[in-house]
Amino acid sequence: MTGDADAASVFSTSALPRESRVELWEDHNLQELFHLQCRPLGGSPLEATMVNRAVGELQVARIQGTPHLVERTAASVRSQPSDSIALYLTLKGEALFYHEDAVRTVRPGQLLICDVDRPFLRGFSQGLEELAITVPRETFRAITGEPGVDTPRLMEFARGTAGARTLARLVGRAVRPVDPRPIQEEVVIGLMADLVSGRSGDAGVIHLVTAHAFIDEHLGDPALSAGRVADAVGISERQLSRVFADSGSTVPRYVLGRRLDLARRLLATEPGISVAEVAGRAGFGSATYLSRAFRDRFGERAVDVRREARARHA
Repeated sequence: MTGDADAASVFSTSALPRESRVELWEDHNLQELFHLQCRPLGGSPLEATMVNRAVGELQVARIQGTPHLVERTAASVRSQPSDSIALYLTLKGEALFYHEDAVRTVRPGQLLICDVDRPFLRGFSQGLEELAITVPRETFRAITGEPGVDTPRLMEFARGTAGARTLARLVGRAVRPVDPRPIQEEVVIGLMADLVSGRSGDAGVIHLVTAHAFIDEHLGDPALSAGRVADAVGISERQLSRVFADSGSTVPRYVLGRRLDLARRLLATEPGISVAEVAGRAGFGSATYLSRAFRDRFGERAVDVRREARARHA
């Protein structure tokens, strides 16, 4: 698999001179995504932050900002062509999207797909938080079988398929401001292909990634089961077992491993927490079960890890 070697980078206007914020924000957009013209709304200076990460040929970003407009003009397209497709996943705040064919309202939980070399205007009267993925046009054609996006598309991801939710979850983790996580290009491509055209490519990889994401989201639920995971992925329990077997694991083994990783992280970073509290938050039935499994996995006691954390923070 192609790894994501580049770390996430963070750019913010908060410490910049007010009179330079828009210009520098536009420059950053040009360097990391594509050229846009920006105009704050309401007379207040622009407060905006972007977390960027290169994932192979793709660019992914988390964008937060106060109310403003951004425009991709015909002149911008001519002078700064991007030759790419953009996917915008709205997390907070409604966005208006003005295009030559229609005006669309994009609400939290919805995904907009558009060609960035066709002029558009986007308005964020309530501010925004969104994820953005830009895909080279040739890559988009290869993964979807479609030459481009003549008409912008609006789709659900928060209440869409498991693959759509997983795409949002994994991209969101990759570009969160604190503790961003690596993400593989082919996983993003496979999830996008499944979302846009139903051409999932390696279904086993997509099912495994979707299962992993669902499990990580529900680690604290002691009722988490293979049946629930299979339902979330959209396959049978038998098929789910084969998917995990192909990866060299089983569903129970993976769940236990992730719960133990979570327990160790809690013990090491929250010195005031008790082992019983950790057991509850990590989905273990009891502190005794956690303590036994913890020692088997790490060769040390959970209480000792907690004691060391308290000593460091004393």
